[in-house]
Amino acid sequence: MSAAWATVIAVGVGTVALKAVGPVGVADRQLPPRLASLLAMVGPAILAALVVSEAFAHGRALVVDARLAGVGAGALAVLARAPLWVVVVAGALATAGVRLLR
Repeated sequence: MSAAWATVIAVGVGTVALKAVGPVGVADRQLPPRLASLLAMVGPAILAALVVSEAFAHGRALVVDARLAGVGAGALAVLARAPLWVVVVAGALATAGVRLLR
């Protein structure tokens, strides 16, 4: 077994263990408000990290190219509260436009 597979299995076992311990350890007790608010931010933070790594990574290096324009246009459309299809089209058009100019 390679080191990568050993790592995947170890992380899987750790995840299952943490998911099992959570309900058993916390049971009927309430989490402190500060911890609950921090836990609520974990999902969006992980999603943001995945978007950045997928949009700007090439192998083990960060690359700034036309995808940056697409992500920026999509972010601006989100800030403008545009519908999802407008966000996607804005990102695609911005990326295509920058690639056309190169």
